[in-house]
Amino acid sequence: MIRPIPVVAWRGRIALGSLKIIRYALWALVVIVAGAVGYISFTTVREANSVQQLSEAVQIGGPFELTAMTGEPFDTSSMDGAPYAIFFGFTYCPDVCPTTLFEMSTWLETLGDDANNVQALFVTVDPERDTPEVLSDYVSAFGDRIMGLTGTPAEIGTVARAHRVFYQRTELDDGDYTMDHTASVFLFRGDGSFFGTIAYGEAADSAQEKLKRLAKT
Repeated sequence: MIRPIPVVAWRGRIALGSLKIIRYALWALVVIVAGAVGYISFTTVREANSVQQLSEAVQIGGPFELTAMTGEPFDTSSMDGAPYAIFFGFTYCPDVCPTTLFEMSTWLETLGDDANNVQALFVTVDPERDTPEVLSDYVSAFGDRIMGLTGTPAEIGTVARAHRVFYQRTELDDGDYTMDHTASVFLFRGDGSFFGTIAYGEAADSAQEKLKRLAKT
């Protein structure tokens, strides 16, 4: 009599082998995932280090000497080591400058007492038209927390280059002119080191958080 093949035992061997294969596959997957995570972590750290090294290699900011909207000299020492937020623009600006100055005054007001630790500066890139008197009338419309600064074209150029700010005069068809310029607010610690930027149109809560952290440096 021919005995039937022990199907159950045969299936058991297949099942056991399958489990081993699955187990090995899972271990292989774990190793691959771990390796990928490690590579990603290493890459992230490496990129973060690269960004830090780049920011350290490129000097942004530095001492400056300009004229305040009060007509008095104003330089880096006038801030007594306070951290500062600096924005470059001009009083004839149709939208970016008034919007940014309004937002800056609102951010500072929201900070409460912490705002007293931050000096807000508005540097004109159009000294031909923006005299101290013009600056005073313009900036004062946005409150009393922002200091307007002007100077000679050479002085403005020196400060703008130090802060990596672009600007240029653009002639208009009607014979007038406007000024194209960088629209970000630059943030600096009390020791003059670069802290970061607030982009034009950045969310208010993000900008306020940056200023709050800056005030504590």
